[in-house]
Amino acid sequence: LEIEAALLNSDIDFAVHSLKDLPPDMPDGLTLACVPLRESPADCLILNPTLPEDEGFKGELSFLPLGAKVGTSSLRRRAMLLNLRPDLQIEDVRGNIDTRLRKLQDENFAAIVLARAGLTRLEVEGIRSHNLPESWFVPAPGQGALAIQSRTNDLDTRSILLALQDEATRSAVEAERAVVAELNAGCSTPLGAIARAYGDTLSLHATVLTPDGKQRIAVSVQGSGAPSLIGQRAARSLIEKGANELLNN
Repeated sequence: LEIEAALLNSDIDFAVHSLKDLPPDMPDGLTLACVPLRESPADCLILNPTLPEDEGFKGELSFLPLGAKVGTSSLRRRAMLLNLRPDLQIEDVRGNIDTRLRKLQDENFAAIVLARAGLTRLEVEGIRSHNLPESWFVPAPGQGALAIQSRTNDLDTRSILLALQDEATRSAVEAERAVVAELNAGCSTPLGAIARAYGDTLSLHATVLTPDGKQRIAVSVQGSGAPSLIGQRAARSLIEKGANELLNN
């Protein structure tokens, strides 16, 4: 990445990334200096204003018309939508948030799916949106969190950045990223993982799907201790259930 090259060349002192887009393995000389408090990790269904009113929405997709066109550029979201509603027409929708919201109406999508965190940070208002329940629409590992990266040997900067650290968020995303690393997954893998810290206990739910959504494997684990070990345990449970075969197919 260009920004990582600037960091390694000491042109900048730290870099801010969307954590879900940052691979678990970093270039030599760089480290994850801190992880601030996380925004909502949820995926968000944004409805075309021409759809009938959605009073009493509880996160289900049953109110979408048969064969409705839904937009997303994420393979994970595509797979989860098709797993829940195989009749939906899933089509790519790309661009920044403003562009995607404009395409929602201009290209006659019934709905599009975006990360809630992006809408919150940009203070987007005036849209019909609903968070999709994390129990079945599992977010991408690290979604909603920021990663602040610095040079490993720049101890002064790292010390300053630690003031922004949220320990519960750090523990959660370390467990989620360990699932990615253990499965040797990439950003295009239909994989979801979400962890929550409850005191000293970490609860982690993870799922993998085939791109067409027809097959799905899910596990939930709890434990205390190193978050990365909890993530590895979840990944190994997925592997025992056939995750590698499912992903390779």
